[in-house]
Amino acid sequence: MPYLLTILLSVTLLSGCQSAYYSAMEKVGVHKRDIMVDRVEDTNKAQQDAQEQFTSALDALKALNQFDGGDLETAYNDINDQYEASSDAAEKVSERIAATEDVADALFDEWENELSLYTSTTLKRDSEKKLRATQTSYKKMLTAMHKAESKMTPVLNTLRDNTLYLKHNLNAAAIGSLQGEFTSLQKDIQRAINDMQIAIDESERFISHLKKA
Repeated sequence: MPYLLTILLSVTLLSGCQSAYYSAMEKVGVHKRDIMVDRVEDTNKAQQDAQEQFTSALDALKALNQFDGGDLETAYNDINDQYEASSDAAEKVSERIAATEDVADALFDEWENELSLYTSTTLKRDSEKKLRATQTSYKKMLTAMHKAESKMTPVLNTLRDNTLYLKHNLNAAAIGSLQGEFTSLQKDIQRAINDMQIAIDESERFISHLKKA
């Protein structure tokens, strides 16, 4: 129970810190909409970086799959470096998505609550229409982001397994025994890269929508 209370307290404090941050930014003329655009752009950049890193890991796997002699230690180190870099890139994507969700929740709550302040029925109806359209666009983008994010974890797990296996079996036979897994992993990485591109495209569409809403 104490552990659960600690987690709940941490979440509450974090939420409070974010609320204070948004309020402080509002006072200097930076609104939640502006922050959301910045965070979606940051997420977009993190996804592009992850896409490049996973492509690099894919190239390294292809090279290892075609290994026909050379320094096995160097081959292992290259794959291990690719795993570490890919893991860091995936973690950054998750952090950026979480930050985007936080400001989105704050923005939509504020927008929803302010609908009751209108005295003009026409303006209220127009604002509500824009809110719903923005929420729909956001959900589509977020779904694409989470789909791409979910593809990273199994890829990283398999890449880590292969890296660990190579670490303790640095011989040509070990590489040969992993070639089937390499082929499957390459396909998984390519699918993850493709899903990242879909998420990147959706985030760019959402940014465009938000700036016009």
